[in-house]
Amino acid sequence: MHTVVKRELELKLVLSPERSIPVPARLSYRTDDPYAVHITFHIGSDHPVNWTFARELLVEGVFRPCGHGDVRIWPTKVAGRSVVLMALSSPGGDALLEAPSAQVSAWLERTLRAVPPGSEAEQLGIDEGLAELLAPTPADDLWLRDPWPSDESKDGE
Repeated sequence: MHTVVKRELELKLVLSPERSIPVPARLSYRTDDPYAVHITFHIGSDHPVNWTFARELLVEGVFRPCGHGDVRIWPTKVAGRSVVLMALSSPGGDALLEAPSAQVSAWLERTLRAVPPGSEAEQLGIDEGLAELLAPTPADDLWLRDPWPSDESKDGE
């Protein structure tokens, strides 16, 4: 059975240093996808916008600037409040989002309790899957036999 850790929160889409608009969002973490975090933005369209990136990136971004390319995250203060900024880039456009640090950190702590760092691979069952895949079967004897017996005769024949 897998666990899902969710958090609804309101982010701000930063349009300029003076202007931002609220964006309802949902943070999701699933123990069956232990390396990733999922953010769904509800932007008033028929389909929400979904982003998936490494949980480790968000954990690090709460403390210091990190990431490059499509996802960059860093902590800062805005009007005396601690926030986490997320710069997201895609072929469809770019967005700068502001999230309350305390809410993101509390949610991340819940994900880290569900799957501690370093134990993600255990959730995937890779070792068990490989063991099952590589386990010998009775049919293996047929494949392991030499299909062409040696040309050398036995017992001096």
